[in-house]
Amino acid sequence: PAPAPAPQQPMHAAPTIAAPLTPQAPPTSYGQPGHQPPQPPQPQFGQVPGQGTPPYGQPAPAPYGQPAPAPYGQPAPFGQQPPGGPQGVPQGAPAAGAGLHAALQLYKETPTGQRWTPQNKQLMRVDLTMGGAGVLARQGSMVMYQGKVDFGYKSAGFVGRAVGNATGQEMQLMRCTGRGQVFLAEEGSYLHPIELQGDAICVSAESVLAFDESLQYEVRRVEGHGIPGGALFTMQFQGTGTVIIKTHGTPVVLPVTPTTFADCNAVVAWSAASQVIVSSQVRLRRNAYPGHSGETVNLQFRGAPGNFIVVQPYEV
Repeated sequence: PAPAPAPQQPMHAAPTIAAPLTPQAPPTSYGQPGHQPPQPPQPQFGQVPGQGTPPYGQPAPAPYGQPAPAPYGQPAPFGQQPPGGPQGVPQGAPAAGAGLHAALQLYKETPTGQRWTPQNKQLMRVDLTMGGAGVLARQGSMVMYQGKVDFGYKSAGFVGRAVGNATGQEMQLMRCTGRGQVFLAEEGSYLHPIELQGDAICVSAESVLAFDESLQYEVRRVEGHGIPGGALFTMQFQGTGTVIIKTHGTPVVLPVTPTTFADCNAVVAWSAASQVIVSSQVRLRRNAYPGHSGETVNLQFRGAPGNFIVVQPYEV
C-alpha cells in the first residue's frame, strides 16, 4: 500500500531569526576604556581652528591678526578705515570731503537779503534791485557784475572839478544803475560799510570806495596855518544810506577825548561833530628834535562823548 502523505505545515509558521551582520561592542561609560569623545568639525579654508560658524544675523569673526569689523550702522573705530574706502583721504574727514566742489565750498557767494553784503574782508557786493537809487563807486573798482547793469560816468561839474583840483579831494566816480549785483574791490584793501541814519561822517576822499547816490556829500576844510596850503580838506557824507570805506589793514576806532592825537596821513574818518585842531607845524629839518614825533602834521580831536575817530595802521 501507498505510504500516507506527510502532514503539510502552514506557510510562514517557521520562526525568523535575525542576527547582526557585525558584532557590536557593549556601551561604556565616560572615563572608562573604549570611550572616544566627539571630534570637532574641521575648519574651512582661511578659518582659525576653534571658530565655528556664527549664528544667523551676527557678523563673522575677523581673521587672525586683524581688528574686528564694526557692527552694522556704527562708524569704524578711530584710526581704522573701513574696507573698500577711498585711499589718501585724511582720517576724520567726511565721505564727501574731497573733490573740486568741496574744496571751493568755503569761497562760495554769501547770499543775503541786504543791499550791501561783504563777501569777505576785501570784496563787497551791492544789490541794485534793492533800495531803488543808484550807486556811485570809484572808477575801476568793479571786478564782476551779474544781471543787467548800466555803468555811466559821473561828472563833478565845473565847480566840483575846480574844488577837487584845489583841495585834492576829487574822485573819479561812475554811476551803477539797473537790476543786478555789482562786486567792488580795489587793490586788496579792507572794506567797511558804514550805514548813516540821518547823521554825518567825515572821510578822506582817498578812503572812499563807493556810496549810495541818496547821500549828500561835500568838501570840508580843516583850518591850520601850519598845514601846506593853509588847510586840510576832507569829504563829509550826510543823509540816509551807506558809504563804503577802504583801509590798509584792520583799523581801530577810538573815542574822542581832550588828549586824542593822530597823524593826518593815518586818519581815515571821524564823526562830523568832532572838532579838529592842528597841534604841530611842518617839520623844518630832517631829524626830529626832542619832544617831536617826526610826523609832518598831527591833529588833535575834541568833542562831546560819543564822537570817534578811525585810524588805520598805514600812512598814505
